[in-house]
Amino acid sequence: MPEFKLMFNRQRKYMFYLLAIYVLGWGFTSHQHIYLGLVIGTSLSMYILWSMVRKIDQFGEAVATGRKVYSLGMISRMAVAALAVLIATRYPEHVHFISVIIGLMTAYIVIMIDFAIQTLQSALSKGER
Repeated sequence: MPEFKLMFNRQRKYMFYLLAIYVLGWGFTSHQHIYLGLVIGTSLSMYILWSMVRKIDQFGEAVATGRKVYSLGMISRMAVAALAVLIATRYPEHVHFISVIIGLMTAYIVIMIDFAIQTLQSALSKGER
């Protein structure tokens, strides 16, 4: 399995843990509109991450076979983000706008944290030799 798919599986697992925490926060706290925004944003962020991984896989196959590659799907990812903002602005009494934005950024934050952890683990394992 290519390394980026292993990374995606790890990052997806972390995001599912975050979603579980957000759902618990929505169910058991009085800040339901904030947690609902986080759930919506993070769910759509997971879709964006999945879309990005799928496009990268298609890009690799196209390069390997010598076909042209036109796009990595930036417009579709922007449309998903616009959908999240539209939901937040349409239902402001139920969904917290800033939480949706933070949720949309979750995938990128998870990617950076995962990269830092993997780099640190790699450095520590090389130092033990």
